[in-house]
Amino acid sequence: MKDSRSSLSKPLATSLDRRDLFKGAAGAAGVAALGLTLPGDQAFAQATPTATGDLTLGSNFSDPVPLAGLEAAVAAFPNKNVTVTTNTTDHNTFQENITTYLQNPDDVIPWFAGYRMRFFAAQDLLGQINDVWEAGLNDTLTEAFKTASTGDDGNMYFVPWTYYNWGIFYRPSLFEEKGWVPPTTMEELTTLATAMQADGITPFAFGNDGRWPAMGTFDQINFRMNGYQFHVDLMAGKESWTDDRVKAVFAAWTDLLPLHQVSPNGRTWEEAAAGVVGKTSGMMTIGSFIGEVFPAEDLADLDFFVWPEMNPEHGTGTVEAPIDGWMMAKSPKNDAAARELLYHFGTPTAQEAFLAINASVVGSSGENDTSALTPLQVKVVDTIAAATNITQFLDRDASPEFASNVAGPLLADFLADPAAIDGILEDMQAQAEAIYGE
Repeated sequence: MKDSRSSLSKPLATSLDRRDLFKGAAGAAGVAALGLTLPGDQAFAQATPTATGDLTLGSNFSDPVPLAGLEAAVAAFPNKNVTVTTNTTDHNTFQENITTYLQNPDDVIPWFAGYRMRFFAAQDLLGQINDVWEAGLNDTLTEAFKTASTGDDGNMYFVPWTYYNWGIFYRPSLFEEKGWVPPTTMEELTTLATAMQADGITPFAFGNDGRWPAMGTFDQINFRMNGYQFHVDLMAGKESWTDDRVKAVFAAWTDLLPLHQVSPNGRTWEEAAAGVVGKTSGMMTIGSFIGEVFPAEDLADLDFFVWPEMNPEHGTGTVEAPIDGWMMAKSPKNDAAARELLYHFGTPTAQEAFLAINASVVGSSGENDTSALTPLQVKVVDTIAAATNITQFLDRDASPEFASNVAGPLLADFLADPAAIDGILEDMQAQAEAIYGE
């Protein structure tokens, strides 16, 4: 989420090339002060960890694949004098209760880059981790990642872990079987969807339980129709939800709803994605984490295309690529161990252990072994590298209060009754003005 009132409020809008994404050299600055062992990096092989005792790790990695990946990353933590206890909460429940959780958090906290992190840092709920970055992350993570990890006060509060892109995901084997090709225009997309329906296949799987998946579809249509700048300004409260351009987005979305699974509000994204896995649904607008629900033997049969062009003025250059990562509590019970674990999460040792189990996302470290990337991960990297602009996600690019309490419920209301959109947008704008103070 982003706030236009901050000097660091602009979303991750850097055109990242592959050279930047896999930045190479590691530096030793600050390691002695932290006493960190950095396995896999020979420059730090003699450093000795100093932390001891118990450490608690919060986790919203509740689905089986990311949960197993996190367990592998924690098991790779080199300091065996620290006992890490992972406290896992259902992903949606964690997000919905984050403010309450931060009143008595674990030592290390999972969360999102950008505004979502800065919002809590500004409330003095997070610990500053400048020294963790100075220990070497400055040399292995790009400036774009650093910007997304920096608080409004210029200090560091976040360690990037993985990132992924949103797009329209499908199984190539189904397309090959039916003689379909990925569309590049909206006309081709609707023609493809019609062919799917004729074959008894639901074109778009759709589940909106948790009320965030619909945000992803809105984002795609809005920045395709109205461009990157309008989109981020709308998220920041600088444009109106009753603007004709926004109404046009919902009109286009309404036309597309008959191509989607009905009654999405009561369906989880995993339940919806099962239709893509089972080939009863042809496509799904989702992040590459959809791979988490694919059997390992089927993961190679997963691909995506970016949302087709809807306005030639804006093309297809904007891509949604949220960054997930880790923060430290303001007053962790084990400060030294928390800093060591945070550094570990920023290294190839941790990230490659995670990615070996969960290949649906891409690690942030510039020193990760790129030869181990799956074709899907390579495509994610190349797609983001080719992007003109990168957004985070509606619930990360807007005020947390607006995203959770206004946009989520009202988008769900739209899905339940598209004809009520005028009143919904009036309500959306009134609440946006109250929250953003404009």
